[in-house]
Amino acid sequence: MMKLNDLLKLPVFDGTAIVAGGKSLNREVHTVNMMDAPDIIPYLKKNELLITTAFHFKDDVPALLHLIREMSRQECAALGIKSKRFLGSIPESAAASAEELGLPLLELPVEPSLGDIVNKSLSHILDVRTTELHNAMQTHRQFTQQILSGQGIPKLLDQLSSLLRLPVLLLGPYLQPVAGRFTRAATAGRLEALLAGGSRFPTQPSLFSAFSLTDGDRETLTLFPVHTHRQPHYLCIEGLLPSAERSSILTVEQATNVIAFELMKENALKQNRRRIQNEFFANFIGGAFSSADEIASRGREFGLTGDQRYVCAVGRLDGADKTTSFMQYKAEQDRIVEHLEAELEPFPRPVHLFTQDRAYVLLMPLAEEWKTVEASFLALLEHLQNKVSAHYASELSFGLSSYAQPLVHIPVSYKEANEALYFGGMAGKTRFIELYQPKEVPEVLRMIPYDHLRKFYADTMQGFTDETIKDHPTLLQTLSVYLETHCQLAETAKRLYIHRNTVIYRLEKCEEIIGRSLKDPEETLRLRMAFRIKALLPEGGTAEA
Repeated sequence: MMKLNDLLKLPVFDGTAIVAGGKSLNREVHTVNMMDAPDIIPYLKKNELLITTAFHFKDDVPALLHLIREMSRQECAALGIKSKRFLGSIPESAAASAEELGLPLLELPVEPSLGDIVNKSLSHILDVRTTELHNAMQTHRQFTQQILSGQGIPKLLDQLSSLLRLPVLLLGPYLQPVAGRFTRAATAGRLEALLAGGSRFPTQPSLFSAFSLTDGDRETLTLFPVHTHRQPHYLCIEGLLPSAERSSILTVEQATNVIAFELMKENALKQNRRRIQNEFFANFIGGAFSSADEIASRGREFGLTGDQRYVCAVGRLDGADKTTSFMQYKAEQDRIVEHLEAELEPFPRPVHLFTQDRAYVLLMPLAEEWKTVEASFLALLEHLQNKVSAHYASELSFGLSSYAQPLVHIPVSYKEANEALYFGGMAGKTRFIELYQPKEVPEVLRMIPYDHLRKFYADTMQGFTDETIKDHPTLLQTLSVYLETHCQLAETAKRLYIHRNTVIYRLEKCEEIIGRSLKDPEETLRLRMAFRIKALLPEGGTAEA
């Protein structure tokens, strides 16, 4: 970037006098042109230094004043006149007009010629730009090498921060920190408040934003857009980067280019992983996996543990426009998923995010009792609702399941969460969080910690610990049918296609094994509960505890 006051230091401008506009010598000069025709005004350019002998104005001062006004209006850099050739001196009215408009007016010496001034000035401007471009290429190569060597975006930001001597971090489309941290912890919230309030920042490749946050501690930030095929990210510099520091701006622009390619690569990898994990989830809840072992094996690939307890939340946008094209809907869903992922990262517990049709599914493992984490998880859901409302002008509602234990029961939990979401919507609610209300015995049992269920079954059926003994399966089947038929011997015999006496014999054998009487109502209730619990236990996990 060439400033007028720097250009005037060239030997070719020796003897030049500043007649007017001396306070505006810091203007940029992009090109130098020589006036050789009276109709130059239509061809004027911004940041152009125009030099002339003023031959066409020697008898027409009003035309000269008109030229000065037009140059000021079009933001030209300056006007240089060889007054000694034809004017004798620069008219006072021209100097006064230029001073009033803040347009630098130069009185050029008789020598050298206008052609020499143009050639030497342009040559110097080109040399400066060539040096800037060379430095920019070197910087681009350096940043690219860092990325290719696997050092990643954080290392690049550190390098850029060292070059600029200012803190630098990368912000996402919603001004959330992606790499790096603000010097002041409150800055992120202040920026988001600006965005939620309707503020927008330039996204054209040639523009950047510099502004000060005046609420609270005054701090200045400079934002450079980082363009990908999706919404732009922002390279944030904590401090003012003046537009006059052309070399620094070129350095930042090279960094944004390299970061953009790295973000596109990372996004492609993330999109592929999301597609795979969403296919897994669709197959999982669709019953495509045949056993608990297969579910556990598949789940491990996505960080899901087979013996872990989970809570499931299903979210949907209230009143989503179903007339939106599929491409528009998927594009918005991808943006929301990216945003939700970024918001889930700071949460102290891992939360797995899947999409199923138009739903956003959250799975959170439970390492402790639900009551100890309920408040924080509900606060997380409310936080996500606030983000979606602020940035997408849509309201997000959630249905929340009861416990799921172990992983094999996630399809049931998904169904429960969907049911809670459905009834919340049917009740006319918007932007709600609806908890599932258990109704059936198995649903109530799933709310009891898994280890407690397994111990209850083991204590009740301790005599049947080894179900591989020859007659144990037959005895257990007879006992189960007897209990389900409300202890009716005839009905039990009828359902099993055996004689009534055979039923009596088998039940007596069961009493011997469990050591308790089947005529005790408390005992039959306990046994019925044990059989219900057995249906909820994973394969191979019946009575080992």
